[in-house]
Order: sequence, then structure tokens, then C-alpha cells
Amino acid sequence: MKLFRIIRLSFYAFFALAVAVGYFVYISAIGQPLENREQIVVIPKGVGISWLASDLEKRGIIENRYVFRLYAWISNRDVSIKAGEYTLVDIDSIPDLIAKVDQGKVIQYSITLIEGKTFKEYRAQLMSQTMLVSVLAIMTDATLMRELGLPGKSPEGLFSPQTYLYQKGDSDFDVLKQAFKRLDIIAEDAWNNRAEDVQVESKYQLITLASIIEKETGAAFERPTISGVFHNRLKIGMRLQTDPTVIYGMGDSYDGNIRRRDLRTDTPYNTYTRYGLPPTPIAMPGEAAIRAAANPEQTESLYFVGKGDGTHYFSKTLTEHNNAVVKYQLGGKRRTFSSNPSGG
Repeated sequence: MKLFRIIRLSFYAFFALAVAVGYFVYISAIGQPLENREQIVVIPKGVGISWLASDLEKRGIIENRYVFRLYAWISNRDVSIKAGEYTLVDIDSIPDLIAKVDQGKVIQYSITLIEGKTFKEYRAQLMSQTMLVSVLAIMTDATLMRELGLPGKSPEGLFSPQTYLYQKGDSDFDVLKQAFKRLDIIAEDAWNNRAEDVQVESKYQLITLASIIEKETGAAFERPTISGVFHNRLKIGMRLQTDPTVIYGMGDSYDGNIRRRDLRTDTPYNTYTRYGLPPTPIAMPGEAAIRAAANPEQTESLYFVGKGDGTHYFSKTLTEHNNAVVKYQLGGKRRTFSSNPSGG
């Protein structure tokens, strides 16, 4: 019995000591403010709490690395810190810091990819981001698409415009993968919920048409109407006759002006000389353009012309359209011209 009492008393004493130590460590951690919080803390992959405690002490952010390590151990967060880049300006204590690295609340950067831009422009924008690891610089378009699981496919039109978040250590290709997955989800949903009479035969053609709608639309509310016009033309076998496709087909030779001879020069993308859709998208369509392509407005219009304010005038007949061109494009002065330079 005496031995049992000694063991019990020893247990109580040990428990009391542990509680006292824990309380001391907790009070010390709470009472030890963080200094030099303007510094950025970068935790490499594979390091533990011991490395972090020593680094913080060396940089004068904490006073005592042992208090830091003991608090992490007591709070059961001594093996779960996440690698990354952290700011300290929003915290002021050791418990806050340990909670932050345990939860992986790293610094987030952002990049906004804009609707209507080409893949060439996206590539250049991503490669210019100094906080992203450069991978695209050594990847051809063919290599990139093979990595995304679409070998032989053009990258044009397959990345969703959006603001994307990333952290230090991510690559420009990582951001592209986010955009690729998002576009696929949006296009898949739009295709599965398309109107019965859409005049495209695949999800890829839907994206291609959406890219044209994106480039032709100045006022967002007109997207479904412009989609309706293009669907009407496809339905009756009429050429789409849209300038943005011609410009895309001109490539680097486009100098900001499109001339009558450009409209007559045949390329795979010249919808004045060729029927149907171009072989690939011509730009990155936003979600609204994709959904407009899948659900066009029911309209009898076959033509539209810019009114100079970002909106369009829609016409059912060529005569009505030509009159609108005179009014909105030629300043009311009628002269010899043709709305169909290809003669078709």
C-alpha cells in the first residue's frame, strides 16, 4: 500500500509539474511579442519546427526558440508546419504564428487573365510574372498541350479568363493548368445544357464559336443576340463574314488595319472566303460568351453593324444592313460599297 501511495503521489507531482510547465510555456508564448514583423518568412520544404524556431530567433522575430518549440509541441503542432512564404504583419504572438504555419496561410499572389486575349498574349503575360517559376519559356505549344492531355491540339481558346491565385514556388504552367481545368468545366456544363437547335457539333466547336462572339461583342447584353446571328448563318449555310477571324488568320502581318484585300485573301480563318467555323478558336472566350454560344437568342437577324458606341444595329435583310452601314459607318453618306467583299 505504501508503494502504491508513493506511485500515486509521484504521478500527481508529475502531473502538477507538467501543468505548471505547460502554463509557464503558454504564458511565455503569449507574453513574448513578435518583433521585426515586417519581414517575410520563407519556410523551405522538408524543414521542421526546430529549423523554424532557430531561424526566427536568428532574425530577431522571437526571443527564445525553446519557448517556441515547447509551445508547438504542447499544442501538437510541432510536425505539421507547411512550406511557403508568410507575412507576419497580421499577427502579433507565437500562438498566432504557429497556427498560421500549421494551417498553411501563405502569401497569395494574383494574376488576371482577360477575355478576348490570345494564347500568345497569355503566355507572355504569365512569363512576365516575377513571382512565378518560369516553365513556359522552355515549353513549346505542342509540349504544353501534350502535358495537358490533348496532344496535337491548338492551345488557343482553351484557358478560362479569370483572376487566379498562386503562391511563391508555383510555376506559370501551374496557373495555366488552373485556367485549363476551369474552361473545361464551364464548356462541359454549357455543352450539356445547350439549346436543341445549336448549329455546332462538338464542345470544341462551341468554344470556337464563343471565341468569335467574345471578339465581336462590345456590350455584354448583346452576346446572345450576336450568337443568334451566327447560328442563323450557320443554319442556312451562309458565311460568317466576321473580321476578327480574318485578323487572327493574318497573324503578325496585321498592323491594326483591315483592308478589302485582306478580306479577299484566303486563309483557313477567313470567314469571308470560307464557310463554317474556323479550324480553332481565335481567342480566349469568357464564361458569358460560352453560355451565349450554347444558348443563342431566337432572332431573325442575319447581320449586325457597330453603331460606334460599343453596341450594334441588327438587321434581317441585306438592304436593311446596307442602310445601317451608311448610317453608322459612313456618316450618312451613301457611296458604292459591298457588305460582302468576297462576292458570295
